[in-house]
Amino acid sequence: MDFKAAFSFIPYAILGVLPSLIWLVFYLQKDRRPEPKAMILKVFFWGMMMGPLALIFQLTMRWLCDPTAEWSIFFASLGRNDYLFLLNVLAFAPITEEFVKYLVVRQTVLKDPAFDEPVDTMIYMIVSALGFAAIENIVNLIPNGQMTLETASYQMIARFLSATFLHTLSSAVLGYFLAISMLDFKKRKVIFITGFALAAAMHSFYNYLILLFDKADFMPKAIAVFLLFMATIVFWQFKRLKKLMAVCRLPY
Repeated sequence: MDFKAAFSFIPYAILGVLPSLIWLVFYLQKDRRPEPKAMILKVFFWGMMMGPLALIFQLTMRWLCDPTAEWSIFFASLGRNDYLFLLNVLAFAPITEEFVKYLVVRQTVLKDPAFDEPVDTMIYMIVSALGFAAIENIVNLIPNGQMTLETASYQMIARFLSATFLHTLSSAVLGYFLAISMLDFKKRKVIFITGFALAAAMHSFYNYLILLFDKADFMPKAIAVFLLFMATIVFWQFKRLKKLMAVCRLPY
């Protein structure tokens, strides 16, 4: 094992986590009653651990679409401009990533005493998303071993304002619908499915805009407008949930 190379990557790993930590501090201020630090760390950690699981899900669905393909070409094929690449970017990735981020909250939070008010669903979904985004950012820095710290810093600033922000917003949207589903037991499944579909659709549309990033000069502005639109929705959702009752009925 090349310990020198491993240690040299530590600054890059810190850079990869930094965007998530900054957003984490920002979003935690939205909670009137701060959540237990141990639970926040737990959800963040498991959000990071969901990265490999999301990749396995995506590769499995990729394989189901083309069972004759060899596993060795799966990763290479993700860079090709074909229908499977589009399916992965516009369907497989958004669906699996939104699901694994939700899975963390479902398994670690929903029955915990720390979960005591509707807005907590949005907070914990965002924390899970930030953990997931952190590992995604770190992995994004691995392929290019020649990348300087300065270049990596610029890349993480860009991801802080785009991909990491997107993860928090889509998960927050799902968190809102999850909270509303708990307040309407009879319609909870329909409400949750609607929220999940909306979060995945927003994620998918963002990915589509990223695909077109170099195709037109206005695309960066279009992405910024879309993220601001999502942020406005999330701001309204936070505001509405804060007005709801402090004790919600858990369906799980």
